[in-house]
Amino acid sequence: MNAQDKVVKYGQEQLLSFASELSDEERQALYSQIETLDFDVIAQGEAYKAAPRGKITPLEALDIQRIGLRRQEYEEAGLKAIKEGKVAAVLLAGGMGTRLGCDGPKGIYDIGITRRLYIFECLINNLTDVVNKAGAYIDLCVMTSDLNHEATVSFFKEHDYFGYPSENICFFRQEMAPCCDLEGKILLESKGKVATSPNGNGGWYLSMMRAGIADRLRTKDIEYLNVFAVDNVLQRICDPVFIGATILENKEVGAKVVRKNHPEEKVGVMCLEDGHPSIVEYYDLTDSMRDEVDERGERVYNFGVILNYLFKVDSLTKIVNKALPYHVVLKKVPYVSKTGEQVHPETPNGHKFEQLILDMIYLSKSCLPFEVEREREFAPIKNLTGVDSVESARELLKKNGVEL
Repeated sequence: MNAQDKVVKYGQEQLLSFASELSDEERQALYSQIETLDFDVIAQGEAYKAAPRGKITPLEALDIQRIGLRRQEYEEAGLKAIKEGKVAAVLLAGGMGTRLGCDGPKGIYDIGITRRLYIFECLINNLTDVVNKAGAYIDLCVMTSDLNHEATVSFFKEHDYFGYPSENICFFRQEMAPCCDLEGKILLESKGKVATSPNGNGGWYLSMMRAGIADRLRTKDIEYLNVFAVDNVLQRICDPVFIGATILENKEVGAKVVRKNHPEEKVGVMCLEDGHPSIVEYYDLTDSMRDEVDERGERVYNFGVILNYLFKVDSLTKIVNKALPYHVVLKKVPYVSKTGEQVHPETPNGHKFEQLILDMIYLSKSCLPFEVEREREFAPIKNLTGVDSVESARELLKKNGVEL
């Protein structure tokens, strides 16, 4: 469907308000963007807002003590899968380092003190630890976004991929979703460009499919994908024990979790929702749920996710085909006004639409919450100082013997 027909069909004619003022090249770029974007996300997001949550009940985690009893067995199974080339890693790195005072991709931030040590470099080092143990390289797929693709690819090339073979690293762009005002009208970022934002952490596999990466991995007989976020510099990637446990426990998904450091900690926790594995966000936990304990006196909603998951490739295709819902997020969205003026709102003025990985968990048949030690595997960098910051991550890295 061409751009003119599409805006009429969806009642978004305002997107062509300034088309006559554009050069031929600019106009064609706008038309192309309109034809590519999925306008259905707006209706899907509104429909999901009205959908009630199901009944939340506890989901038992495989805790550290029980993992220890079978650690060697799990590790051997995981190493076998890696050596047979059945495992690949997916790094979600579409964000920018704005909150850290960095103009570029978050992964290029230097967390070193006496030497340079970039976030991307930390992650490659962690993956290399497993490669050395398994004696086999693991393919790494890096998801970027329109915001940072060129900068990310260039950074890896400039640093010679931090010693990792370039043939084992590929890059793909995250899909973008249009942004709209509070009345559902899609906004223009400039006179010749639609306002868009990345489609959320749940859009990674759909983005891989559309980029042709998923098909490429299938031809290599990859059976498991370990997907993880860029900001946790301590996480173990393609951890053989985690992989082996998910395989031997016969689960479609494995989810690394940590015990909450206090009941009100702002992390999503593993649960069942109407009998399906799911994640309940901290703001949806009632006081009674926070205080609920099992027969051992342990809090049952006490295992927070750290965005490190292992998915079976066969189940991923089924999940994506079921169509993940879009969540509506209220945000400040810069836009061009009806009179052509650039506006940078001081308060939230629009909606962004995101698919979330928690819905991928919900659409899976089974999930294994796999507990890891916080101080060994959880050092997220979200702020410059304070909680989950550059400061706190540096301290944890030093505790784990990483030279800064």
